[in-house]
Amino acid sequence: MRETLRFLLGDRLVEIDHCDPTFTVLDWLRLDRRMTGSKEGCAEGDCGACTVVVGRLDRGRLRYEATNACIRFLPTLDGCQLLTVEHLKAADGSLHPVQQAMVECHGSQCGFCTPGFVMSLLALRLNEEKPGVGRIEDALAGNLCRCTGYEPIIAAGLRMDEIAPREADRFLSEREAVAARLAALGDAETLALQGGGGSFYAPATVEALAELVAAHPQATLVAGATDVGLWVTKAMKRLDPVIYLGRIEALRAITDEGDHLRLGAMAGHIEVRTALANLSPQLDELMRRFGGEQVRNAGTIGGNIANGSPIGDLPPALIALDATLVLARRSETGMERRSIPLESFFIAYRKQDRRPGEFVEAVLVPKLADGALFHASKVSKRFDEDISAVCGAFRLTLGSDGRISDARLAYGGMAGIPKRAAAAEAALVGQHWNEAAVTAAITALPQDFTPLDDMRASAQYRLKIAGNLLRRFLIETTQAETQTRVAGLLAEAAHG
Repeated sequence: MRETLRFLLGDRLVEIDHCDPTFTVLDWLRLDRRMTGSKEGCAEGDCGACTVVVGRLDRGRLRYEATNACIRFLPTLDGCQLLTVEHLKAADGSLHPVQQAMVECHGSQCGFCTPGFVMSLLALRLNEEKPGVGRIEDALAGNLCRCTGYEPIIAAGLRMDEIAPREADRFLSEREAVAARLAALGDAETLALQGGGGSFYAPATVEALAELVAAHPQATLVAGATDVGLWVTKAMKRLDPVIYLGRIEALRAITDEGDHLRLGAMAGHIEVRTALANLSPQLDELMRRFGGEQVRNAGTIGGNIANGSPIGDLPPALIALDATLVLARRSETGMERRSIPLESFFIAYRKQDRRPGEFVEAVLVPKLADGALFHASKVSKRFDEDISAVCGAFRLTLGSDGRISDARLAYGGMAGIPKRAAAAEAALVGQHWNEAAVTAAITALPQDFTPLDDMRASAQYRLKIAGNLLRRFLIETTQAETQTRVAGLLAEAAHG
């Protein structure tokens, strides 16, 4: 095992031998390095004031990602490059094009959130050429400004490529050199750090992961920490030991297996969104609303599932698609794997069908058959960067006589687990897909769910919305001319 954490802070190599496993990047920057440009606003990955840019190797190419420093654990930076707002100014004191654009467009109001906006725009500039307004808005959805000054910030996003050509950007011109330095830091050793009364492990192979999970059954497995990070910053939990899966490249793979997609557990939401969008554009829309871009850069499909949240948005969609979960663990004879329907993985609130030593290795997602009807909807108080009150995903198969031969209706936010609506499904099977069938299914929903009242929605509201989502499904599949989506209405208005 390697006992030294290694990463680049700007262009300087940092090596750390002892580190608390849950010491956040933000606290390290502000308290240890006195780099105070990154701010703490919410400490839960919601406001974006702490946004930094992390460069990591993705299949040999350097990829830059905006991420929330407030909920990312410092040891997860092993083998990466960390950029903060302090790194943008050139040696001669001149501003980076992103900073200059913010100045010229008056994009800074009180200034507290400004470094986070700058870093989100930097990541966008380093990854994409000449982004349009829609893409800029998407990239900034994870940054909140209480001064309500988004318009000049968006203008700065449009202006940054005009101020200086991309080829003159030193971060882009140094990209290959940085990639080579990061490649030199890579190895197949398990990173093992001690500090703060806890242990942190980051294996580089699936086999090493299996050994660690078997040896430390009480360990907290961390993927993107978009939820686990809050256990530390909000609930003040002590996690020991921590096993981080982010160095296992084999778990990031996404492959097309013909009739289904195989998504590795550490496949990030950005890549998963692209893959699932090929199955249905509604999956693209659903995943575009997963937190802000910082959250989507960090989050993974395996973490979204294994976390077991009843309001996670992806499990209902995958259950509707009849996805299969692949679980792995070490046995006396080697690696042992089993496959189970995803819907059976969720047993009760925060309780899953996971045997001792098991971890999520992959998700198998069937492709939609020709003629199948599919729908995915998310309802939340805020359109962007908000947790669902209700998420619904539905798949219907129609027979040659036009009647429904198979129905899969899955919901999140309606029970302690993501769950199918069995009674509503039974009300649909054998019926023609019309208003009468939908009314019968809606009438059956109270047999399937007794929702809770909480801060996001009342039980009555949830039942009403669950039924209305079925009606939306009917409208979208039988009245194509009727617009039912907010994004569609906005796009229509924008184009006159």
